[in-house]
Amino acid sequence: MGADALVRKVLEEVGIRRERYDLQWASAAEAPRFVELITKFTLKMKELGPLGEAEGLSPDEVKERLKKALDAVSNQRVRISFGNATKAVRKDGVWTRDHIDEIISTKTAKSLDKALG
Repeated sequence: MGADALVRKVLEEVGIRRERYDLQWASAAEAPRFVELITKFTLKMKELGPLGEAEGLSPDEVKERLKKALDAVSNQRVRISFGNATKAVRKDGVWTRDHIDEIISTKTAKSLDKALG
């Protein structure tokens, strides 16, 4: 869940709608759930349109922002702050999405700001 929170945070920071990323779990024994998850996500993407359209970005702007996002998550300081955030989550032992999002956001804020320039 921690990596999930970081991806959502970085996408938000570079101006890509969070709805374009959704990580859900379905086991091999849950075929109907898998179909439901994929169907809902596909419908959501059709509603948003091509990447960049709902965000008001040109294809070149999308490429630039995604490159910036990739560079940010590859940044050593961001990776270290993310590691510290995951340690804090484990220490707290609170596994709700809101709590994890808050810890990841707080612990990575400075390094992400610097990496995203």
